[in-house]
Amino acid sequence: MCCNFIVNHFNSAITMFRHHLIIFCIVFTTSFIFFSCTTSDLYEKTMAIPAQQWETSFTPEFSFTIKDTSTLYQVYFVFRHTEKYNYNNIWINLYSQPPGDTLHKAPYELQLATNEKGWLATGMNDIYEHRLKLTRPIQLNTGEYKLKLENIMREDPLQHVLNVGIRVEKVK
Repeated sequence: MCCNFIVNHFNSAITMFRHHLIIFCIVFTTSFIFFSCTTSDLYEKTMAIPAQQWETSFTPEFSFTIKDTSTLYQVYFVFRHTEKYNYNNIWINLYSQPPGDTLHKAPYELQLATNEKGWLATGMNDIYEHRLKLTRPIQLNTGEYKLKLENIMREDPLQHVLNVGIRVEKVK
């Protein structure tokens, strides 16, 4: 009689566990489908730097398409490096070509660290990532934009650089 009680109780627990597992799977699958079908409010792409040495001749290119002109956008420079990177800043040229326009060149000096705070970035172990604003919030026209990054530091190649990239996001 005791064994029947234990078996019945065990079967009841297994049935309840299966029920909860099915509900979890349904909720997880529905959430996954819902969130994977929503549109992203940003473009971000990075390129790996060969041998962690950014030569001035290596100028990564990026392109993205703007469809929504009813909002403002913010453009960022994405920069990943190791802790051995030797400088508190970086100098780059940003070449941009809006749809139906000519190529524009803009130099930037971007601060990466201070003596007081150290790296102004998110980091894990010995790798740091910066997302540095290149523009104020701006209105972009519809069409394809082309961007190119150029390292203009005196050190060539620039050592301990892992990735560089562009991030464009809607201002909320």
